[in-house]
Amino acid sequence: MGVIGIQLVVTMVMASVMQKIIPHYSLARWLLCNGSLRWYQHPTEEELRILAGKQQKGKSKKDRKYNGHIENKPLTIPKDIDLHLETKSVTEVDTLALHYFPEYQWLVDFTVAATVVYLITEVYYNFVKPTQEMNISLVWCLLVLSFAIKVLFSLTTHYFKVEDGGEKSLCVTFGFFFFVKAMAVLIVTENYLEFGLETGFTNFSDSAMQFLEKQGLESQGPVSKLTFKFFLAIFCSLIGAFLTFPGLRLAQMHLDALNLATEKITQTLLHINFLAPLFMVLLWVKPITKDCIMNPPLGKESIPLMTEATFDTLRLWLIILLCALRLAMMRSHLQAYLNLAQKCVDQMKKEAGRISTVELQKMVARVFYYLCVIALQYVAPLVMLLHTTLLLKTLGNHSWGIYPESSSPVDSSLHSSSVYSELPSTDGKMKVTVTQITVALSSLKNIFTPLLFRGLLSFLTWWIAACLFSTSLFGLFYHQYLTVA
Repeated sequence: MGVIGIQLVVTMVMASVMQKIIPHYSLARWLLCNGSLRWYQHPTEEELRILAGKQQKGKSKKDRKYNGHIENKPLTIPKDIDLHLETKSVTEVDTLALHYFPEYQWLVDFTVAATVVYLITEVYYNFVKPTQEMNISLVWCLLVLSFAIKVLFSLTTHYFKVEDGGEKSLCVTFGFFFFVKAMAVLIVTENYLEFGLETGFTNFSDSAMQFLEKQGLESQGPVSKLTFKFFLAIFCSLIGAFLTFPGLRLAQMHLDALNLATEKITQTLLHINFLAPLFMVLLWVKPITKDCIMNPPLGKESIPLMTEATFDTLRLWLIILLCALRLAMMRSHLQAYLNLAQKCVDQMKKEAGRISTVELQKMVARVFYYLCVIALQYVAPLVMLLHTTLLLKTLGNHSWGIYPESSSPVDSSLHSSSVYSELPSTDGKMKVTVTQITVALSSLKNIFTPLLFRGLLSFLTWWIAACLFSTSLFGLFYHQYLTVA
């Protein structure tokens, strides 16, 4: 019996492509180095000296004698200096000095490879319809999610290393806030938030109890519902803490991008992109979307416009389209971030006093050196939303067709007894071992059913969008009303 088959060939080919081709043709590098992004170069000390009128025979520092010792004092210039920064297109050579560029390149390029493997596997399953093969594209999607969470965790740990800033307190505060929010959401009835989590967990518990009973074990279930929701809330609070600063940064880039946009269509797309997580959140609010779309009140009778399976498919497509829009608007947001260098200089000109040339150069250069950190904070939530949606489609047995087949793909009536009856008679120790492994894998399929995955992945997809919108909405309020212009 083939376990992987053609999918193993696709995986090996994609691994070879990642090793041989991606180092030369990388989507991650193209997004930064295609010539559309321009960064501001910090002025040299000679240029600042000339602007400040302090060119004194090539000396850059004041020398003072105290008790026979010479004290070197760094050059300072007035803050209201007439300084205009020069711009330069981002090149591949420039990216070598960027913080987190290897992590950014790996996440983006691996996500592209995993998405291609998923699409090829979906086409293969659509035409061949194998029954005994493991869908290896799910492993790729899980790896993408693990890499995205690892990157966000790494970025969050840097905020905890800052001693004087309030980033650590902000992450902890939002972590507790999202924990309480998750517990509140998990007790909301399915009449309002129709994830199917209650149905999926009940099906999982019943299937697990049946499996344990057939093994001669007495059990009340693998885990109680309260324990399950408690650990799920803890996991959700961690995701919320990791998405705190990506949401805050997105709000600032959104405001700056709106100021740069001159065309109405660009401004409209920016608004849709910012509200995209809200649209995703509303897709699972049953009274607002599902009830109104499937059963709109038309006169005295309510005529369904579509089936429940069609609505689930449209929901998947809408999330993917919104993710594609977010990727398309990435350059506008990154350019808005790079313009912070000139914005900081303009803000400095309004202040009185003096600033050292070194501090001024660091202030300008710091914006460009953290470009990949901002790119990761923009891309990682997008990657998580996309691949949780792909997992929801496959593990939840949804369809990509707008008018799927009438037969329901979620059928949890199969029990492990049918697995035993379908197994052929075996002779020899090797065949007995193969039979036992096959029975174990089939039993796991009966325990972890599509109903469980539908509920769990629907909730996680909704939660990622909810966290991103909550933090970005708070960031929008903070940058517009609480910061000093």
